[in-house]
Amino acid sequence: MTEIKKPNGAQLVGSVPLKDSQAVFDLASSILGQHLHRIPDGETGERSDWIRWQFAVLKDTPQLEIVSQSAGNYGKAVTQAKLRDGFSADQIEFGPLGYSAAAIASYAEFAKQKQTGAIPQNCRFQVSLPTPLAPIQFYVAAEDRAAIEPIYEAKLLQELAEIIDAIPADELAIQWDTAAEFGVIEGVFPSYLEDVQSDILERLVRLGNSVPADVEVGYHLCYGDSGHKHFTEPKDTAHLVNVANGIAQGLNRPLNWIHLPVPKDRFDKAFYLPLKTLNLHAETELYLGLIHDTDGVEGTQKRIEVAKSVISNFGVATECGFGRRDPATVPELMEIHAAVADAIR
Repeated sequence: MTEIKKPNGAQLVGSVPLKDSQAVFDLASSILGQHLHRIPDGETGERSDWIRWQFAVLKDTPQLEIVSQSAGNYGKAVTQAKLRDGFSADQIEFGPLGYSAAAIASYAEFAKQKQTGAIPQNCRFQVSLPTPLAPIQFYVAAEDRAAIEPIYEAKLLQELAEIIDAIPADELAIQWDTAAEFGVIEGVFPSYLEDVQSDILERLVRLGNSVPADVEVGYHLCYGDSGHKHFTEPKDTAHLVNVANGIAQGLNRPLNWIHLPVPKDRFDKAFYLPLKTLNLHAETELYLGLIHDTDGVEGTQKRIEVAKSVISNFGVATECGFGRRDPATVPELMEIHAAVADAIR
């Protein structure tokens, strides 16, 4: 069996559909405080549907125009941005993306709650960021993606730098949400990448290495959650393991955690078997997205037992963020986290 660092028990993937960051911190710390190394702000408000709010950024960029496409990545009619006639990608001037402003505002509430003791002193503030490939893949016309992606990436890394400057390193954790990449790897999303696996790993490693070593960094690997459905059902964990291993080997700084999703109906050992080849460093925590509220503690424990037959020392999480669910169900979902985390510990 692969031996991996013992995690603290649970990881919140990111989105939590509550009123604001204060409500997220209150609930998460009261139910899961002892189990969490990190607490996200819930990506509330306009950020509640992951990257959808970035479409407005593209729409407001003078060098871009919005056009209708017959089919997008999920096979539906979509609107996307493309370069206006007469402009090149190097002329694009993006306005604020909003990630640094949101993180800095939420951290002020996090710091206040930490001062009062509501949030444990050893807990970090988690900022979840999309990989640049995601908004480009979903919201930019295919013919302009290759040209616009590096411009958007530069702007996102600028906002990352603003976050790092504003928040103490020993209180900060950056998570790279990695979802569109698996649509490309699985061949579901058409892509301009020439060597899909190596091109994606090069991007993911570059993003991780953009975070200073004294700031934690982790990756949430994902197969999507649009309409509570994956863009394709993974055969097993092989692609997830290949990407996780590539990140771990490529980074020149510590990889603090990695999260892998587990579909709710995967009670078969075959799904988990590729985890035997997971090759993480000693400092890396592994979290498996085994928690599904549809079958609660009982179903989650069954998935845990199957996973344990393949790999040891992992924590638990949901498969994806839970921003699209009814807010009234959130406390119960966090209670499931606590119950199974207690069992693992």
